[in-house]
Amino acid sequence: MPVSSPTWLSSVPIPTNVATKFPTDQAIIPGPLAPSDFHINKKTYPAANKVPSVDHPEVQKVIGSIDWTKVSKSPIRKVVDWSLDLTGYDYLGDPDCWSSSSLCRYPKALDLPEDVHECPNSGDWGLSYDDGPFRAWTTSPEDKAWESPRLYNFLATTGNQKATLFYVGHNVINFPVAAQRALADGHTLCAHTWSHKQMTSLTNEEVVAELYWTMKAIKETTGVTTRCWRPPYGDVDDRVRSIAWQMGLRTIVWDRDSNDWDLNGVPGGGHLSKLEVGKIFEKWISRMANRQDRDTGHVSLEHENNREALAVAEEWLPRLQNQFNVVPIHECIGDPNPYWEANWKFPWPAGKFNGS
Repeated sequence: MPVSSPTWLSSVPIPTNVATKFPTDQAIIPGPLAPSDFHINKKTYPAANKVPSVDHPEVQKVIGSIDWTKVSKSPIRKVVDWSLDLTGYDYLGDPDCWSSSSLCRYPKALDLPEDVHECPNSGDWGLSYDDGPFRAWTTSPEDKAWESPRLYNFLATTGNQKATLFYVGHNVINFPVAAQRALADGHTLCAHTWSHKQMTSLTNEEVVAELYWTMKAIKETTGVTTRCWRPPYGDVDDRVRSIAWQMGLRTIVWDRDSNDWDLNGVPGGGHLSKLEVGKIFEKWISRMANRQDRDTGHVSLEHENNREALAVAEEWLPRLQNQFNVVPIHECIGDPNPYWEANWKFPWPAGKFNGS
Protein backbone atom coordinates (compact mmCIF):
# COMPACT_ATOMS: atom_id res chain seq x y z
CA MET A 1 0.00 0.00 0.00
CA PRO A 2 1.63 3.27 -1.06
CA VAL A 3 2.12 6.10 1.38
CA SER A 4 2.82 9.60 0.13
CA SER A 5 2.64 13.25 1.06
CA PRO A 6 -0.99 14.31 1.56
CA THR A 7 -1.88 16.47 -1.43
CA TRP A 8 -5.06 17.62 0.31
CA LEU A 9 -2.94 19.68 2.71
CA SER A 10 -1.02 21.46 -0.04
CA SER A 11 -3.29 24.51 0.04
CA VAL A 12 -2.97 25.08 3.79
CA PRO A 13 -1.27 28.46 4.28
CA ILE A 14 2.22 28.27 5.77
CA PRO A 15 2.77 30.65 8.69
CA THR A 16 5.64 33.09 8.65
CA ASN A 17 8.24 33.51 11.39
CA VAL A 18 8.24 29.80 12.29
CA ALA A 19 11.15 27.38 12.29
CA THR A 20 12.00 25.83 8.93
CA LYS A 21 14.64 23.30 10.01
CA PHE A 22 15.94 21.54 13.10
CA PRO A 23 17.79 23.97 15.37
CA THR A 24 21.28 23.75 16.75
CA ASP A 25 21.47 23.39 20.52
CA GLN A 26 22.97 26.88 20.71
CA ALA A 27 19.84 28.32 19.07
CA ILE A 28 17.51 27.06 21.80
CA ILE A 29 16.89 29.72 24.44
CA PRO A 30 14.64 28.79 27.38
CA GLY A 31 12.18 31.38 28.58
CA PRO A 32 8.59 32.53 28.20
CA LEU A 33 6.75 32.30 24.91
CA ALA A 34 7.79 35.08 22.60
CA PRO A 35 5.16 37.72 21.76
CA SER A 36 3.36 36.75 18.58
CA ASP A 37 0.72 38.22 16.30
CA PHE A 38 -0.04 34.78 14.85
CA HIS A 39 -3.77 34.17 14.55
CA ILE A 40 -5.67 31.07 13.56
CA ASN A 41 -9.38 31.23 12.74
CA LYS A 42 -10.86 28.71 15.17
CA LYS A 43 -14.27 29.07 13.54
CA THR A 44 -12.98 27.12 10.54
CA TYR A 45 -12.25 24.12 12.78
CA PRO A 46 -14.59 21.66 14.54
CA ALA A 47 -15.68 22.02 18.15
CA ALA A 48 -13.27 20.75 20.79
CA ASN A 49 -13.69 17.33 22.41
CA LYS A 50 -16.23 16.13 19.85
CA VAL A 51 -15.80 13.78 16.91
CA PRO A 52 -15.82 16.08 13.86
CA SER A 53 -18.53 15.92 11.24
CA VAL A 54 -17.69 13.82 8.20
CA ASP A 55 -19.74 16.06 5.90
CA HIS A 56 -17.28 18.95 5.72
CA PRO A 57 -16.02 19.41 2.12
CA GLU A 58 -12.37 19.20 3.24
CA VAL A 59 -13.00 15.89 4.96
CA GLN A 60 -14.93 14.61 1.97
CA LYS A 61 -11.95 15.40 -0.25
CA VAL A 62 -9.70 13.23 1.89
CA ILE A 63 -12.28 10.44 2.00
CA GLY A 64 -12.34 10.49 -1.80
CA SER A 65 -8.55 10.15 -1.97
CA ILE A 66 -8.41 6.85 -0.09
CA ASP A 67 -8.42 3.48 -1.81
CA TRP A 68 -11.08 1.83 0.31
CA THR A 69 -10.44 -1.57 -1.26
CA LYS A 70 -7.16 -1.52 0.68
CA VAL A 71 -8.84 -0.83 4.03
CA SER A 72 -9.49 -3.76 6.35
CA LYS A 73 -13.11 -4.71 6.96
CA SER A 74 -12.63 -4.87 10.73
CA PRO A 75 -15.90 -4.08 12.54
CA ILE A 76 -16.58 -0.86 14.40
CA ARG A 77 -16.08 -1.50 18.11
CA LYS A 78 -18.50 -0.61 20.89
CA VAL A 79 -17.73 1.55 23.91
CA VAL A 80 -19.58 0.70 27.12
CA ASP A 81 -19.16 2.93 30.19
CA TRP A 82 -16.14 4.64 28.62
CA SER A 83 -14.37 1.33 27.91
CA LEU A 84 -14.14 -0.77 24.77
CA ASP A 85 -16.32 -3.88 24.79
CA LEU A 86 -14.02 -6.84 24.09
CA THR A 87 -16.81 -9.40 24.38
CA GLY A 88 -16.69 -12.09 21.72
CA TYR A 89 -13.45 -11.00 20.07
CA ASP A 90 -11.08 -13.85 19.16
CA TYR A 91 -8.04 -12.44 20.92
CA LEU A 92 -6.02 -15.60 20.34
CA GLY A 93 -6.55 -15.64 16.58
CA ASP A 94 -6.66 -11.82 16.59
CA PRO A 95 -7.77 -11.45 12.94
CA ASP A 96 -7.73 -7.64 13.06
CA CYS A 97 -4.53 -7.07 15.06
CA TRP A 98 -6.66 -5.19 17.59
CA SER A 99 -4.26 -3.74 20.12
CA SER A 100 -6.85 -3.15 22.84
CA SER A 101 -7.57 -6.87 22.97
CA SER A 102 -4.21 -8.47 22.21
CA LEU A 103 -1.52 -5.74 22.31
CA CYS A 104 -0.88 -6.68 18.68
CA ARG A 105 1.88 -4.61 17.05
CA TYR A 106 2.35 -6.51 13.77
CA PRO A 107 -0.58 -5.95 11.36
CA LYS A 108 -2.19 -8.94 9.69
CA ALA A 109 -2.52 -6.76 6.60
CA LEU A 110 0.82 -7.46 4.94
CA ASP A 111 1.03 -4.10 3.19
CA LEU A 112 1.16 -2.22 6.52
CA PRO A 113 4.32 -1.66 8.58
CA GLU A 114 4.51 -2.78 12.18
CA ASP A 115 3.56 -0.26 14.83
CA VAL A 116 6.58 1.53 16.24
CA HIS A 117 6.55 0.29 19.83
CA GLU A 118 10.18 -0.04 20.89
CA CYS A 119 13.65 1.15 20.00
CA PRO A 120 15.64 -1.59 18.26
CA ASN A 121 18.90 -0.96 20.13
CA SER A 122 19.28 -1.85 23.78
CA GLY A 123 19.86 1.18 25.96
CA ASP A 124 17.90 3.59 23.75
CA TRP A 125 14.84 5.31 25.21
CA GLY A 126 12.32 6.95 22.89
CA LEU A 127 10.96 9.86 24.93
CA SER A 128 7.43 11.07 24.27
CA TYR A 129 4.68 13.17 25.82
CA ASP A 130 1.01 13.06 24.84
CA ASP A 131 -1.94 15.47 24.82
CA GLY A 132 -0.19 18.82 24.44
CA PRO A 133 0.26 21.65 24.06
CA PHE A 134 -0.80 22.22 27.66
CA ARG A 135 -2.76 25.35 28.47
CA ALA A 136 -4.15 25.68 31.98
CA TRP A 137 -7.69 27.01 31.70
CA THR A 138 -7.96 27.99 35.36
CA THR A 139 -6.80 31.29 36.79
CA SER A 140 -4.81 29.53 39.49
CA PRO A 141 -1.19 30.76 39.45
CA GLU A 142 -0.11 27.28 40.57
CA ASP A 143 -1.71 25.69 37.49
CA LYS A 144 -0.56 28.44 35.13
CA ALA A 145 3.03 27.87 36.23
CA TRP A 146 2.90 24.39 34.68
CA GLU A 147 1.48 25.19 31.25
CA SER A 148 3.59 25.27 28.09
CA PRO A 149 6.40 26.18 27.65
CA ARG A 150 7.35 24.85 31.09
CA LEU A 151 8.02 21.33 29.74
CA TYR A 152 9.99 22.70 26.78
CA ASN A 153 12.08 24.93 29.05
CA PHE A 154 12.76 21.97 31.32
CA LEU A 155 13.86 19.80 28.39
CA ALA A 156 16.12 22.57 27.08
CA THR A 157 17.83 22.95 30.44
CA THR A 158 18.15 19.21 30.99
CA GLY A 159 20.80 18.42 28.43
CA ASN A 160 18.95 20.04 25.52
CA GLN A 161 16.76 16.95 25.54
CA LYS A 162 14.54 16.39 22.50
CA ALA A 163 11.25 14.52 22.67
CA THR A 164 8.40 13.34 20.49
CA LEU A 165 5.17 15.24 21.20
CA PHE A 166 1.81 13.77 20.29
CA TYR A 167 -0.53 16.72 19.92
CA VAL A 168 -4.32 16.81 20.20
CA GLY A 169 -5.67 18.91 17.34
CA HIS A 170 -7.94 21.23 19.29
CA ASN A 171 -5.13 21.90 21.78
CA VAL A 172 -2.94 23.06 18.91
CA ILE A 173 -5.38 25.69 17.66
CA ASN A 174 -6.03 26.83 21.24
CA PHE A 175 -2.33 27.30 21.96
CA PRO A 176 -0.58 27.70 18.58
CA VAL A 177 2.40 29.69 19.86
CA ALA A 178 3.28 26.81 22.20
CA ALA A 179 3.29 24.39 19.27
CA GLN A 180 5.49 26.79 17.31
CA ARG A 181 7.88 26.97 20.25
CA ALA A 182 8.09 23.18 20.52
CA LEU A 183 8.95 22.91 16.84
CA ALA A 184 11.56 25.67 17.11
CA ASP A 185 13.14 23.80 20.04
CA GLY A 186 13.62 20.73 17.85
CA HIS A 187 10.91 18.46 19.24
CA THR A 188 9.05 16.15 16.88
CA LEU A 189 5.35 16.92 16.43
CA CYS A 190 3.00 14.01 15.76
CA ALA A 191 -0.80 13.73 15.59
CA HIS A 192 -2.89 12.42 18.50
CA THR A 193 -6.33 12.93 16.90
CA TRP A 194 -8.81 15.76 17.28
CA SER A 195 -11.06 14.62 20.15
CA HIS A 196 -9.03 11.80 21.80
CA LYS A 197 -11.64 9.06 21.32
CA GLN A 198 -11.06 5.31 20.95
CA MET A 199 -10.38 5.15 17.23
CA THR A 200 -11.66 1.61 16.61
CA SER A 201 -15.09 2.76 17.86
CA LEU A 202 -15.38 5.28 15.00
CA THR A 203 -16.58 4.84 11.44
CA ASN A 204 -14.07 4.95 8.59
CA GLU A 205 -15.12 8.48 7.76
CA GLU A 206 -14.83 9.62 11.37
CA VAL A 207 -11.30 8.22 11.55
CA VAL A 208 -10.44 10.36 8.51
CA ALA A 209 -11.97 13.46 10.11
CA GLU A 210 -10.11 12.94 13.41
CA LEU A 211 -6.76 12.66 11.67
CA TYR A 212 -7.37 15.32 9.03
CA TRP A 213 -8.21 18.17 11.37
CA THR A 214 -5.26 17.37 13.61
CA MET A 215 -2.84 17.26 10.68
CA LYS A 216 -4.26 20.51 9.34
CA ALA A 217 -4.01 22.22 12.75
CA ILE A 218 -0.35 21.24 13.04
CA LYS A 219 0.44 22.38 9.50
CA GLU A 220 -1.45 25.68 9.66
CA THR A 221 0.22 26.46 12.98
CA THR A 222 3.78 25.30 12.34
CA GLY A 223 4.12 24.70 8.60
CA VAL A 224 5.01 20.99 8.88
CA THR A 225 3.11 17.98 7.59
CA THR A 226 3.57 15.27 10.17
CA ARG A 227 4.17 11.64 9.22
CA CYS A 228 3.39 10.12 12.61
CA TRP A 229 0.46 9.57 14.90
CA ARG A 230 -0.41 7.81 18.15
CA PRO A 231 -3.88 6.37 18.76
CA PRO A 232 -5.47 7.54 22.03
CA TYR A 233 -5.35 4.78 24.66
CA GLY A 234 -3.24 2.82 22.16
CA ASP A 235 -6.48 1.64 20.53
CA VAL A 236 -5.89 0.65 16.91
CA ASP A 237 -6.62 -2.21 14.52
CA ASP A 238 -5.83 -2.90 10.87
CA ARG A 239 -8.81 -0.86 9.65
CA VAL A 240 -7.65 2.26 11.46
CA ARG A 241 -3.98 1.62 10.63
CA SER A 242 -4.67 1.35 6.92
CA ILE A 243 -6.63 4.63 6.87
CA ALA A 244 -3.87 6.42 8.76
CA TRP A 245 -1.19 4.94 6.49
CA GLN A 246 -2.97 6.17 3.36
CA MET A 247 -3.16 9.59 5.01
CA GLY A 248 0.63 9.59 5.30
CA LEU A 249 0.92 8.53 8.96
CA ARG A 250 2.95 5.79 10.67
CA THR A 251 1.41 4.37 13.84
CA ILE A 252 3.50 4.79 17.00
CA VAL A 253 2.54 3.26 20.34
CA TRP A 254 4.77 2.32 23.31
CA ASP A 255 6.14 -0.53 25.43
CA ARG A 256 6.76 1.44 28.63
CA ASP A 257 3.66 2.99 30.23
CA SER A 258 4.45 5.36 33.09
CA ASN A 259 0.81 5.30 34.25
CA ASP A 260 1.07 9.05 34.85
CA TRP A 261 -2.44 9.30 33.37
CA ASP A 262 -3.69 7.57 36.55
CA LEU A 263 -2.08 9.94 39.04
CA ASN A 264 -4.07 11.36 41.92
CA GLY A 265 -5.26 14.82 40.97
CA VAL A 266 -5.28 14.47 37.19
CA PRO A 267 -8.43 15.64 35.36
CA GLY A 268 -11.08 12.97 35.76
CA GLY A 269 -9.42 11.57 38.86
CA GLY A 270 -6.68 9.01 39.29
CA HIS A 271 -5.73 6.18 41.61
CA LEU A 272 -1.95 6.28 41.92
CA SER A 273 0.23 8.40 44.14
CA LYS A 274 3.33 10.11 42.83
CA LEU A 275 5.35 7.60 44.86
CA GLU A 276 3.63 4.63 43.18
CA VAL A 277 4.28 6.03 39.70
CA GLY A 278 7.87 6.70 40.75
CA LYS A 279 8.30 3.01 41.55
CA ILE A 280 7.49 2.21 37.91
CA PHE A 281 10.38 4.38 36.79
CA GLU A 282 12.60 2.89 39.49
CA LYS A 283 11.91 -0.61 38.18
CA TRP A 284 12.86 0.35 34.61
CA ILE A 285 16.07 2.00 35.73
CA SER A 286 16.99 -0.84 38.08
CA ARG A 287 16.48 -3.49 35.42
CA MET A 288 18.78 -1.65 33.04
CA ALA A 289 21.40 -1.04 35.71
CA ASN A 290 21.37 -4.74 36.67
CA ARG A 291 21.73 -5.86 33.03
CA GLN A 292 18.28 -7.43 33.05
CA ASP A 293 17.05 -5.30 30.15
CA ARG A 294 19.33 -5.96 27.20
CA ASP A 295 17.16 -7.16 24.31
CA THR A 296 15.79 -3.90 22.88
CA GLY A 297 15.38 -0.26 23.72
CA HIS A 298 12.02 1.24 24.67
CA VAL A 299 9.37 3.80 23.78
CA SER A 300 7.67 5.47 26.72
CA LEU A 301 4.22 6.88 27.37
CA GLU A 302 4.08 10.09 29.40
CA HIS A 303 1.83 13.15 29.30
CA GLU A 304 2.10 16.93 29.31
CA ASN A 305 -1.52 17.84 29.93
CA ASN A 306 -1.53 18.40 33.70
CA ARG A 307 0.73 19.55 36.52
CA GLU A 308 0.85 16.12 38.21
CA ALA A 309 2.24 14.35 35.14
CA LEU A 310 4.68 17.17 34.43
CA ALA A 311 6.01 17.04 37.97
CA VAL A 312 6.74 13.33 37.49
CA ALA A 313 8.46 14.07 34.17
CA GLU A 314 10.71 16.65 35.79
CA GLU A 315 11.65 14.29 38.61
CA TRP A 316 12.45 11.23 36.54
CA LEU A 317 13.93 12.41 33.23
CA PRO A 318 17.39 13.12 34.71
CA ARG A 319 17.44 9.64 36.22
CA LEU A 320 16.44 8.06 32.92
CA GLN A 321 19.22 10.00 31.21
CA ASN A 322 21.73 8.55 33.66
CA GLN A 323 20.84 5.01 32.61
CA PHE A 324 19.55 5.26 29.02
CA ASN A 325 20.35 7.05 25.78
CA VAL A 326 17.22 9.22 25.79
CA VAL A 327 16.25 10.43 22.30
CA PRO A 328 13.14 11.29 20.26
CA ILE A 329 11.45 8.22 18.79
CA HIS A 330 12.44 8.83 15.16
CA GLU A 331 16.08 8.98 16.17
CA CYS A 332 15.97 5.65 17.96
CA ILE A 333 14.37 3.90 14.96
CA GLY A 334 16.75 5.56 12.49
CA ASP A 335 14.15 7.57 10.55
CA PRO A 336 15.49 11.07 9.77
CA ASN A 337 12.25 12.37 8.22
CA PRO A 338 9.39 12.91 10.69
CA TYR A 339 7.71 15.38 8.30
CA TRP A 340 6.89 15.33 4.60
CA GLU A 341 8.76 18.59 3.99
CA ALA A 342 12.24 17.85 2.61
CA ASN A 343 13.88 20.71 4.55
CA TRP A 344 13.04 18.98 7.84
CA LYS A 345 15.59 16.25 8.39
CA PHE A 346 17.29 15.29 11.63
CA PRO A 347 20.82 16.76 11.66
CA TRP A 348 22.50 13.49 12.56
CA PRO A 349 26.20 12.92 11.89
CA ALA A 350 26.88 11.34 8.51
CA GLY A 351 26.73 7.58 8.73
CA LYS A 352 24.98 7.43 12.10
CA PHE A 353 22.30 5.31 10.49
CA ASN A 354 22.45 3.44 7.22
CA GLY A 355 20.61 5.41 4.59
CA SER A 356 20.37 8.55 6.68
